[in-house]
Order: sequence, then structure tokens, then C-alpha cells
Amino acid sequence: MGVAGSAGVNLPVLRSHNTALVLDLLRTAGAEGISRLELAERTGLTPQAVSKITARLRDEGLATEAGRRASTGGKPRTVLRLVPEAGHAVGLHLDRDELRAVLVDLTGTVVGERHTSLDLGAGAEAVVAAVAGEAGALMLGLSGAGSVLGVGVALPGPLDHKRGVLHRVTGFPQWNGFPLRDALARRLGGPVVVDKDTNAAALGLAVGGESGSFAYLHLATGLGAGLVIGGALHRGARTGAGEFGHQVVQLDGPPCGCGNRGCIEALCLAAMARGAVDEAAHVLGIGAGNLVALLDIDLVLLGGRTVTAAPDAFLRGVRTVLVERAGRLGEDPVPVRLASGGVAEGAAQLILAGLFNPSGAGSFSPSGVGPLTPSGV
Repeated sequence: MGVAGSAGVNLPVLRSHNTALVLDLLRTAGAEGISRLELAERTGLTPQAVSKITARLRDEGLATEAGRRASTGGKPRTVLRLVPEAGHAVGLHLDRDELRAVLVDLTGTVVGERHTSLDLGAGAEAVVAAVAGEAGALMLGLSGAGSVLGVGVALPGPLDHKRGVLHRVTGFPQWNGFPLRDALARRLGGPVVVDKDTNAAALGLAVGGESGSFAYLHLATGLGAGLVIGGALHRGARTGAGEFGHQVVQLDGPPCGCGNRGCIEALCLAAMARGAVDEAAHVLGIGAGNLVALLDIDLVLLGGRTVTAAPDAFLRGVRTVLVERAGRLGEDPVPVRLASGGVAEGAAQLILAGLFNPSGAGSFSPSGVGPLTPSGV
């Protein structure tokens, strides 16, 4: 299925590993493009294989000529570039009280956005209907401008990423065991991927150029972490990695919605409720220091609307703790920065990363057949 007026995108072709390698290089080459010879050299594929792949991509409307480039010998080389508008992905960020939806092209550039309030406790039927409505509204705006390859959904964990099933979201036990991925796929009529909000954000940051090993700490209505280790998103065997907010740092601390006492999430949220931003930042720094000590990461990135409302205070608080820790150990402190990009953009990368790097950090197991069409909503 394709958007009316579009040839659509052949997903079996895109799932080819070699095709994904070529697509990724076309994407990173940008508007300047890349020659077939360079594609062969950088992928290790034969020139004949590259020619067949690029011919298929041109037939699909995913690649086009970007002019000619001077050669060291012989005739000038034709260079190819990706056609960003040939495909799109929807990214949805479901927070406990709001929903943000974005439509991105193949380069990850946001070309459409919607934002609305959401009550995650309103029940599965109401939430699924609201989410499908927002996704559908974005897709209807395309009208022949390329297919929608799928919908990535990011929300608080814990959850089972492989099956798209929610576990006991803190504060919302009624979601335990709900098959969100399949419910949305039936409603939308196409591929859906579900992951934790922090994992989606971390994936988006990695695709956007953050390298090495880093932790993305997200503080909003809850607190969690997305981990990228050695350039790969680390979800854990049961998608349980990154439950950063529920590390206990005060044995006799306040009760947490998870059932424990003294969790870093409970302490941070309690401090924010009192207006004690510096205290919340210090507690977040303590947790970040524990993470640095455990994983020896290269970088800490901060995000979430609580952080962005007082960025200087949180940067200062976390940085102070990490500098003090490094000083005791005689090490250089791990740098702390604000994260660029958002969770919804990262959710869209749950779809796109599987196309450009199916065996890498963004690999996924979508539900449904695709691509999506606005009429499927």
C-alpha cells in the first residue's frame, strides 16, 4: 500500500542488508551525493552489485542523480543522492500527561508536528484512539508526497520492546500486559514499533551524531535513562536496561510508585514539588555518578521538560557531583551536556534506523504490513 499518487516503497527491498548499507551512505552523503564507485569502495560490494541496488532504489524513487563529479581519470562520475521525501516515519512520544507527534522524512528532518494533552490513566481504548488520531492527522497531510513506512511509539517503561507489550508503568498498573504495538498496528493498518521513551531518545541522539558510550537522562513526569554502549543502543535482554529512576539511594527515603523507598525518581520529583531545583539537580547528579562508576561512559546528556525548564541549574548540579567524583579518583570528569532533539524524533528513528542499519542499534520487529496509508487510520 502506498499513499495515493505515490509508487510506494518496496519494504522487502529495503530489508536487504546490502541495500541498507547503500541507503545509509546515501543518507550520510547528503545533498552532495556519492558515486557508485565510492559506494562500492565503502561497502565492500562489487560495482555490479552496487549498480543493481542503486537501479532498484532509483526505480523506487528513493535515489536520484545529483550531478557529476570530476574523476582522476576517464569520464566524470555520476553521483547519487537520497530523496528525503520518498518516505516518512511517524514518531510518537506518550508521556503521562501529554502526547507529541512528529512526521519526519528519510533524513530525520521534521516535516510535521502535533502536540496535545493526554491522560495515560484514561484507559487503553481512549489512549489508543487518541494516539491513532494524532498519527492519522499527520499522515493525511502527506497526500501523495511519499509513503509512511511506519510508526514509532515511545513511552515510559518498563515494557517488552520485542513484543510491544507494556509492563507495570509506574503509577499506571492497568497497562500491565497490554499489547500496545499490536493494538495500534490494527488501528493504523501498518508497522508499529514500541520502545521506552529514553531508549528512543538515545537512539535519536546516536543517529544524530553522538558517538561512543553515553547515558541520556530524562527527567519529566518520571525519570529514566537511555544507554548507548560502544555506539549501540543497550536495551538489555528483557528491555529492562535504563530503569535509572528506580535505583535506591536513600534506604529510609520517601515511598516510590514502584513499591520501593528512596528511589532517585521519588527524591527528584519530591524536590521539584517543593520548588527545590538545586536539590533535585544534586540528586540527579548522584545517580549520574553511580552510572558513570558502573559503566565508565564517556558522556552524560540531560533532557526532559523538567530539565529544559531549568537547564543551567541541572547542568550545574550534575556537573558538580561528577567533578567532585573525578577529583577523588584523580580522573578527568565525564562531560555533561543538554541533549539535542526530542523523544518523538527518536521514536521515528525506531522505524528509520531499521531501514538504514537493520543489524544495528535501531533494529526492530514491527507489527503489521506496510507502508501505512492515511486511509488505514
